[in-house]
Amino acid sequence: MTTTATPTPVEKIAGGTADYLDQRTGIGTFVKTFARKIFPDHWSFLLGEIALFSFITILISGVFLTIFFVPSMTEVHYEGPWAAMNGVEMSEAFASTLRLSFEVRGGLLMRQIHHWAALIFMAAIVTHMMRVFFTGAFRKPREVNWVVGFLLLILGLAAGFSGYSLPDDVLSGNGLRITDGVVKAVPIIGSYTSYFIFGGEFPGQDLIPRLFTVHILLVPGIILALIGLHLFFVVLHKHTQYPGSGRSDKNVVGYPLFPIYVAKAGGYFFTVFGVIALMAATMSINPVWNYGPYDPSPISAGAQPDWYMLFLEGSLRLMPGFTEVVIGHYTLSLNVIIPAMVVPGILFTLLAAYPFIEAFATGDKREHHVLDRPRNRPFRTAFGVSILTAFFILVLAGSNDLIATHFHMSLNDITWAFRVLIFVGPWFAFWVTKRICLGLQRKDRELVLHGHETGRIVRFANGEYIEVHKPLDAHERWLRVQHDAIRPLEIEPAEDSRGVRRKGYRLDRMRQRLSQTFYEDRIEPVTPAELAASHSHGQHDAIAPAGEPAPAQLTGAVGGGQHLVDPQDETALDGRNR
Repeated sequence: MTTTATPTPVEKIAGGTADYLDQRTGIGTFVKTFARKIFPDHWSFLLGEIALFSFITILISGVFLTIFFVPSMTEVHYEGPWAAMNGVEMSEAFASTLRLSFEVRGGLLMRQIHHWAALIFMAAIVTHMMRVFFTGAFRKPREVNWVVGFLLLILGLAAGFSGYSLPDDVLSGNGLRITDGVVKAVPIIGSYTSYFIFGGEFPGQDLIPRLFTVHILLVPGIILALIGLHLFFVVLHKHTQYPGSGRSDKNVVGYPLFPIYVAKAGGYFFTVFGVIALMAATMSINPVWNYGPYDPSPISAGAQPDWYMLFLEGSLRLMPGFTEVVIGHYTLSLNVIIPAMVVPGILFTLLAAYPFIEAFATGDKREHHVLDRPRNRPFRTAFGVSILTAFFILVLAGSNDLIATHFHMSLNDITWAFRVLIFVGPWFAFWVTKRICLGLQRKDRELVLHGHETGRIVRFANGEYIEVHKPLDAHERWLRVQHDAIRPLEIEPAEDSRGVRRKGYRLDRMRQRLSQTFYEDRIEPVTPAELAASHSHGQHDAIAPAGEPAPAQLTGAVGGGQHLVDPQDETALDGRNR
């Protein structure tokens, strides 16, 4: 006998609403398909979610702050609970920031939640892009999505800079003054551009209202649109997955979006929000009341922007001040143009264009959904580490005054040390990282051919000593041999059989040289033939690793007779070349 449960009133309302929408929009098919979408499971995939949830936190706290902030540069005299500022002349923007911090209930907490969320948002974007870069998740068909992520990074920088410039305090005012100097350094149009941005001579009366519009309307709107596009591409292309048994470019091994990841995402959002709220409640950030309103005269040590803009500060500090060239009636300020425009331009251009450069070097037009192990792409990994090294050197250079005061060192010596490091450091990091990757690949070859060392020493009757190795299982072996062996491109000769120079040879030759730069140094993965050649070494085959019985039938020991191999495990190697 079966019984049918009577739906509750809530279930009736929910079901009726869903049926109403489905009949008029066809949303049921979309929800059913999307809910069954499979996503792989790995902790590093949460980095993108941290960025998304941090941005949601920024929007929620930003709406609260917008209600009380006054984006005006009109001069007023402050009167309020912060006695140290009573009677001080300041802009309405700075005065409203003080009122928000000390008079609005929960205002200071919201300010700090907003600021900490912005810092974590940028940190999550950077680390997420690092994961995508080092694992090769930007390869076809995801090159466009990489560019979308890169634009989100640039817009995040713009949102952060426009946001912390709004309070009109000494720290943000100094940053705006540097910006004014950089803009004016642009040949010919620099002074006109500065007048346009500031509404006249710096600081003018229009900048804060304009930054307010950019910060709360223009940049967030574009970021929201790009986040939607980014997520659309993730669903369209299906999510990448780490290499492993049963995973290929034709499948996705994981769990459905509903209910698994919906529940995880909901809980993870509150975790991220809770961590940000805890940081905001216990760690002070940007105490503008200690800095005072903007005044161009006082500048003290320790005047650094937020961490994601610190590389620009460091680049400006490292550039010698005498590098100016006068051409006619114009002064070409190379001491500003090179560190503030050329250096960031090179770094960001290489970052944005790298997927296309690598595709050009490999000639690979296949789709890739299984990620690379960073060790298997030595050039890419080394290049990424060198870019990060340059970034961190510039960040430290932007804090050279703090390093000098805290460690009682010479500011000039520190500056010169960083000037040398910015050229030597990235090259050295590239060389070391590439050597490490090649060494790890050699280690993988040794493990596949010889297995794990057990520490068990065996002596034969003839006096020979050997160490018994434990062979890798099929899963371990597949992880170490599944990657493709990418070799430098081969091109046709410059001239054909009739001695006529071939069209496009120069481009092909340039492509070949680039390919050689990428893949000249490489370690080939173990092939089935190499594995078979390392089998069968006589009496050594009869020795089993400690704790394992000797098999009745052996295919031979891998690598000097020091291993035992299950014949079925060889399929893990053969499958790669099918």
